[in-house]
Amino acid sequence: MTNLIFLLAQEAASASEPEGGLFDFNATLPLMALQILLLMVVLNLVFYTPVAKVLDERDEYIRKNLTEASETLAKAEAITKQYEQDLAQERRESQLIIASAQKEAQEIVAMEINQAQKDTEALVNEATQQLNTQKEKALLALEEQVNTLSEQIKNKLLSGKLTA
Repeated sequence: MTNLIFLLAQEAASASEPEGGLFDFNATLPLMALQILLLMVVLNLVFYTPVAKVLDERDEYIRKNLTEASETLAKAEAITKQYEQDLAQERRESQLIIASAQKEAQEIVAMEINQAQKDTEALVNEATQQLNTQKEKALLALEEQVNTLSEQIKNKLLSGKLTA
């Protein structure tokens, strides 16, 4: 249809006016401007408006996803930081517990060593006392035997002198 109008306008222009120079300003110029404006309106209604709407929706979707992703990332970083702080606190507490347990174990070992030394000293003292007691008994027994033997020797010597 636009071609038909264009051809008619061209024939009317060529029949009434002689051909001019490089640019002819005749009735075709407003007609072409009208065609371009009509084409722009049709393209805007048919093509550009739906495409712009889809692009706007896509842009909104991307913006929304980026906002949600950044919020989720911020939450994850906050949770990670909290967990790291909790982990550091637990490590400090566990080190304190380990140090306390080591100190208690050392105290227990020291107490047991002291007790063992005391028990050993008591056993050594008891053994020494028993040995001293046995020694005294042995000395008394020996002394009695020496006395008995000396009495017997004395008796034999005295009896041998009497018989001679």
